[in-house]
Amino acid sequence: MNTEAIKDLCYRMADDELILAHRHSEWTGLGPLLEEDIAFSSIAQDKLGHAQALYTIMHEHCGEPNADTIAFTREENAMRCSHFVELPNGEYDFSLVRHFLFDAAEYIRWTALIQSTVEPLAKLAQKIRGELKYHLYHAQTWMVQLGAKGNEESHLRMQSALHEAWPFAVGLFEPGKHEDSLIADGIFIGEHAAQERWLELVAELLQPSTLVTPHGVEPVYGGRKGYHTVYLKPLLDEMTEVYRVDPSAEW
Repeated sequence: MNTEAIKDLCYRMADDELILAHRHSEWTGLGPLLEEDIAFSSIAQDKLGHAQALYTIMHEHCGEPNADTIAFTREENAMRCSHFVELPNGEYDFSLVRHFLFDAAEYIRWTALIQSTVEPLAKLAQKIRGELKYHLYHAQTWMVQLGAKGNEESHLRMQSALHEAWPFAVGLFEPGKHEDSLIADGIFIGEHAAQERWLELVAELLQPSTLVTPHGVEPVYGGRKGYHTVYLKPLLDEMTEVYRVDPSAEW
């Protein structure tokens, strides 16, 4: 089995989870409702746990460094996260739309990985898929509430945020150089198939919201190859500040 293909897949997924966890955590104390402060903080913790689990699989089965070293010592061009997770939170409408679109994509990925021929990934997928049901339910609830049950302004703002986020969300499915190996070895269904399933799921979940997904939009690629937005470097500097003071410290 192609170890490089497994590492590439895990890096892409784990880096997305790590960076979005940091973005979600920035809402702590700033959300419009106390319940939303708690919800985004809880989801951020889950995503950080997902990233750690993936980094640990790479450490134990692919010979990569330990999870902390992977997460906190790599430079910007070594990260494989998508541009979507790097973008600043902006207004709450954008963060909600990103939350919804990203977790729909993650639900598709982890559901597919339950059938992976890589046993550690398949076992992890069983656990994470259960958590993602609640993440996705939370996100969809707000899409419907603000899209269909709010007022004209809330609908327009959510629709605008959906248009802004869409090309970056589609960019989550940027194909890697090991696509053929992932599919042939039964490790993962591949980015094209995942995107098709995601589009179907998003359309289904958005139907009661009256929000409309854009069409004919070019996806934003580059992050999977190490080319990032101007927002990633400051985020990494902030995220790794404590670790870099003393990398040998144990908590």
